Amino acid sequence: MPSLVIEGGHRLSGEIRPQGAKNEVLQILCAVLLTPDEVVVRNVPDILDVNNLINLLRDMGVAVEKRGTGEYAFRAVQIDMDFLRSPAFLKRNAALRGSIMLIGPMLARFGYAIAAKPGGDKIGRRRLDTHFTGLEKLGAEFSYNRDTATYELKARRLKGVSMLLDEASVTGTANIVMASVLAEGVTTIYNAACEPYIQQLCRMLNSMGAKISGIASNLLVIEGVRELHGTEHTVLPDMIEVGSFIGMAAMTRSSLTIKDVSYGNLGIIPDSFRRLGIALEQRGDDIFVPAQDEYAIETFMDGSIMTVSDAPWPGLTPDLLSVMLVVATQAKGCVLIHQKMFESRLFFVDKLIDMGAQIILCDPHRAVVVGHNHSRELRGNEMTSPDIRAGIAMLIAALGATGTSRIHNIGQIDRGYQNIEERLGNLGARITRVD
Repeated sequence: MPSLVIEGGHRLSGEIRPQGAKNEVLQILCAVLLTPDEVVVRNVPDILDVNNLINLLRDMGVAVEKRGTGEYAFRAVQIDMDFLRSPAFLKRNAALRGSIMLIGPMLARFGYAIAAKPGGDKIGRRRLDTHFTGLEKLGAEFSYNRDTATYELKARRLKGVSMLLDEASVTGTANIVMASVLAEGVTTIYNAACEPYIQQLCRMLNSMGAKISGIASNLLVIEGVRELHGTEHTVLPDMIEVGSFIGMAAMTRSSLTIKDVSYGNLGIIPDSFRRLGIALEQRGDDIFVPAQDEYAIETFMDGSIMTVSDAPWPGLTPDLLSVMLVVATQAKGCVLIHQKMFESRLFFVDKLIDMGAQIILCDPHRAVVVGHNHSRELRGNEMTSPDIRAGIAMLIAALGATGTSRIHNIGQIDRGYQNIEERLGNLGARITRVD
């Protein structure tokens, strides 16, 4: 497994454009199974998780054609059902958490789906009850084989129903929506996730002939149709990359322009960074982050310590809390980072403490960060990335540190960030990939 060697302490400058949104494209690629017609998807990021899913679809029998940079055409005329039951499929399915969203469209169109217990980031328990409970309510028969750790679903014909989700799961909502569009009758989903990823999926499905209303709200109403047709779809810019680049600019005291960010779909993200004292300007559909020698964390109106926490959309995405935690280490002031949704995502802070950061890990969900205000720089260190977002947070810390850092297990970063060393190198970062 290669590593990244980062020489810290260099300021960045220039322009960078975010890749297509990883969390959106994983849903979109699974949705191509809902029709035998051609589906064209643009702005597909060249990252490990996405490439693995495309290869898995190809091996399932989907015709895949790459038509240019970031553009693919898919045609799911026939699916190899024998391959779905093979150890090879289940092994690859288990290694890619996003593949869990294959079950909704497979069940809706073919009446059968199987999935292995998924892997992915090591960020604590990530239950799938919402997925399977929702699909059972639509009429699916569900079974779990403990010996092989596989889930199996069957249904002759799904039927619309009214349901209240026990949590606003993004992937759970996506699976249930994709199953419902071909179900008989009307399905209502209350407490549905309403992230831009889900909005994009629903709009794409409507362009394929689905009848979904309530898009962008937490109450979706889906009138089932007998079949869907082909379409063309363009993936949004990745909001997590946008936030990561804001954090890099602040941490390295650099001036950066982030191009074509789809500002209206960023929600609370810009203001969340402003609460950490980071100045940023909207310039059309770009974000300009000026160089700042210092940035001060706000307090609440009564003077109490600022708390930054994640929440379902339109709250702050949990994927950016690791980045914001790192940025806070060099801010002026203190902040409580409260990671509500995952219990192991803050465990990477021990590496930041080794670099000289002042962080108190209160419990698996909360960490207090005492900002240095650049009075004490972080020191280069050797680290291992446990998940995608911790990996990029470690990279940001290394860019702002003095000395040289080495990050191992960068396959985790490659899962979510496209050609990261080359793109940051064009801004002036000194990053080398080594075996």
